[in-house]
Amino acid sequence: MTVADKPEIAVGLAALGRPAYINLGREGALPGNRDVASMRAATWEVLDAAYAAGVRWVDVARSYGRSEEFLSGWLAERGHTDLTVSSKWGYAYVGGWRLDAEVHEEKEHSLARFEQQWAESTALLDSRISLYQVHSLTIDSPLFTDGALLDRLAALAATGVRVGFSTSGPAQAETVRRAFELERSGQRVFTAVQSTWNVLEPSVGEVLAEARAAGNLVVLKETLANGRLVAEPPEPVAELAAARGVTPDAVALAAALAQPFADAVLAGPASVAQLESNLGAATVPLEDAELARLLALREAPADYWAHRSRLEWN
Repeated sequence: MTVADKPEIAVGLAALGRPAYINLGREGALPGNRDVASMRAATWEVLDAAYAAGVRWVDVARSYGRSEEFLSGWLAERGHTDLTVSSKWGYAYVGGWRLDAEVHEEKEHSLARFEQQWAESTALLDSRISLYQVHSLTIDSPLFTDGALLDRLAALAATGVRVGFSTSGPAQAETVRRAFELERSGQRVFTAVQSTWNVLEPSVGEVLAEARAAGNLVVLKETLANGRLVAEPPEPVAELAAARGVTPDAVALAAALAQPFADAVLAGPASVAQLESNLGAATVPLEDAELARLLALREAPADYWAHRSRLEWN
């Protein structure tokens, strides 16, 4: 995995590895029966289509239900060896494969949780994982003061696995800066970040540019704002999509691809049709004035994250 001159589109399996998620617009895209076999088949269909389209990066997580298991089986069956695989630890999936689960995932940034989940991830994906990330690091995480955990993450990095973190919440910028300052024995613990960035919540952009300039890998996630930019696209998004003959998701993803600090931009399709629609972003070069109009849609970070917290699992 190297720092790219142009962002690549990566496929994330958050919407396919478990029966429920908070993305808007996934209900009609998923199989009518969301049992394990049906969701595995849907995942493999998306992975096949993505690979055929040239996508070579797949992002999973321990909390994405059976995403690592589905990806492991697909890799073994297809025999592909040229993919970048990234995964995340810190959240555990506890939804019991139920749509109506009271709790779907539980967060814990501890050494015990890391050891457990690293063992689970490698049991399924072995040496295929090239990037392993702390899932949803926030400024109040106990990780920042847990010396034993930081030592263990540094030890993992010393083996050649890139160690990173993902961020969420209104204080993403502060979290990114603080995390990249962490060192053990003179070496930085983290060299990659995966942050939420979209035209409604671009507040972390300046800090991500700093991180990229310092040689860190930068991945953008939730580029469709969990479906908000697709289910009810704001007027500028809808108008640009109509003018270019693409769908609103392609415009929103194109805005992310236009960011010079991005190495990869995550798409999280729930079906082959959604994937194909997402990949249309590669055909939508945005002019400066168009990008500025899209970025004028930005919300106050506190408002954006408050809205996200109210999205229902579906």
